[in-house]
Amino acid sequence: MNFQEIIEVRRDGRRHSESELRVLADGAASGEIPDYQLAAWLMAAYLRPLDDQETAWLTQAMADSGERVDLTGLPKPWFDKHSTGGVGDKTTIIVLPILAACGMTVFKMSGRGLGTTGGTLDKLESVPGFRMDLGIAELKAQAKQIGLAVTGQTPNLAPADKALYALRDVTGTVESIPLLVSSILSKKIAGGAETILLDVKSGSGGFMRTAEGALDLARALARTAKACGLNCRLALTDMSQPLGSVGNAIEIGESLTILRNEASLDGEMRVRESCLELAGLSLASVKLAPGVREGREIAEAALGSGKALAKARDWFAAQGGSIDAELPMAPVQRSVAAGKDGWIAEIDAESVGVSVIAMGGGRKTKNDTIDPSVGVRVHVAVGSAVRQGESLFTICAGSDAMADRTEKSLRDAVVLSDLPVEKRPVVLQVF
Repeated sequence: MNFQEIIEVRRDGRRHSESELRVLADGAASGEIPDYQLAAWLMAAYLRPLDDQETAWLTQAMADSGERVDLTGLPKPWFDKHSTGGVGDKTTIIVLPILAACGMTVFKMSGRGLGTTGGTLDKLESVPGFRMDLGIAELKAQAKQIGLAVTGQTPNLAPADKALYALRDVTGTVESIPLLVSSILSKKIAGGAETILLDVKSGSGGFMRTAEGALDLARALARTAKACGLNCRLALTDMSQPLGSVGNAIEIGESLTILRNEASLDGEMRVRESCLELAGLSLASVKLAPGVREGREIAEAALGSGKALAKARDWFAAQGGSIDAELPMAPVQRSVAAGKDGWIAEIDAESVGVSVIAMGGGRKTKNDTIDPSVGVRVHVAVGSAVRQGESLFTICAGSDAMADRTEKSLRDAVVLSDLPVEKRPVVLQVF
């Protein structure tokens, strides 16, 4: 069967065979199928979505299109974590040392940020000397030694996904749930993990803006992971407000504050709460805790005892950085104070994320250069009681003019109520 016939199968809404989807994945990875034909198939798949079995077949075919990481010889359990991304989401940087301190082997490949959803790779690269270009052999050696290794995605890992993702981004097909599911899970399968935690964000600061869309994605991920033989747990988490502070170096600083067990501001405490819940779910998923509540208690003990911080110290040092390094700092630091007494009713996550991008702290296109020093320290969360003159944010900007524009955006993003407002749960649902 030539690829035109495969396009016609999708166009007509007929079901693909497993062999057809392997032809697609192998041809995308090798470059044998031209971009214009892949683009045609992607649009057909967007308009006539793959069913669950087709999605599982495509996921496995994409995972098999390149190198598969063999973690044999590393202590079990082998674990990976993925987030769909959001404004201020730095949970990976906190959760991974906690889990490694609790006896798990965490082997992860991370990506860069685009738009309002920041990337773990960008955040870690704001630490002077921190390497995110480790090869597979280096990663395995480091994971065996300290239980934790993170790098950028290697070009030989799921190359079919790399080819298809680049085209999805320019053909208006990114939102297809089956294509999104196969993209996420193919990289996890190729990465060798046996158990994965998927954190699906819901709200204006995440990829899935609505609760309904986020739930659809979470359920599709769960079904496909099961069909592919993965032990997978999912958390649906709130991204209607920023998850703490926003900006690469600033988020590293906030992560280390939490790992030092020194969080005190409401914004920091919300991040801490999210990380403990995700860590508890992770520990329960590999039977290192009988349930999520007990897993959370174990994770909290790792924070309180300093074991998680010690693991973070080892991790940063192994990859060329230091948790004591001086992080980049923007020259202008400006507090944004509350204009009256009240309770925080809303902090629009998307608006905060866009304001940080406008300062150079994120990307509009994949080729944009990031300024790691700029961003917004978020001191409050929805439900926080504030007094007139109390600091809501600290703007970290490259100039006074930049700070002026950001201050206006932040004031527009906040809604104050004269009546008490309940705090929102950070974890909405678990699977």
